[in-house]
Amino acid sequence: MLRLRRVRPARLDLSGIAKGHAVDAVATRLRALGCADFLVEIGGELVGVGIQPDGQPWWVDVEPPPGMALAPLRIALHGIAVATSGDYRRASAQGSHSIDPRTGRPIAHGTASVTVIHADCCHADAWASALTVLEPEAAKALAEREGLAAQLVVRGNGEWLSSGLRAMLD
Repeated sequence: MLRLRRVRPARLDLSGIAKGHAVDAVATRLRALGCADFLVEIGGELVGVGIQPDGQPWWVDVEPPPGMALAPLRIALHGIAVATSGDYRRASAQGSHSIDPRTGRPIAHGTASVTVIHADCCHADAWASALTVLEPEAAKALAEREGLAAQLVVRGNGEWLSSGLRAMLD
């Protein structure tokens, strides 16, 4: 159980994990109904369980941000989830829709997207959001320290894959 204690006025915005949580809730309900094979997608956050009717896993491609010459990241979702956070779908005149909680301002360090593969979608979503806010080097260090399967795409620096993700792709 998670407990929070407020020591001063605060606001919590859980929208950064809402889609991931919703994907997990739908997956839990489908399992309870006896479904053994399914793919759930809400707003680009996905979980795959079991296999497709043709016997293949649920293959998904994580598209690179527009204007970046990278091959799509192809993932077999078989009992795992994937979530991507990026600044290219809902940017505003002020920049990224991702807000750095340390400054209260949109991030401005060049991270275009972060994709995380995890056992559940809520955690994948939360990690993708958290890594997006950090400067790229700090995000890479945290992903490695936590053993995350993560992809960071940074404008001007291309793609970085964590050792956890590289191991999954081998």
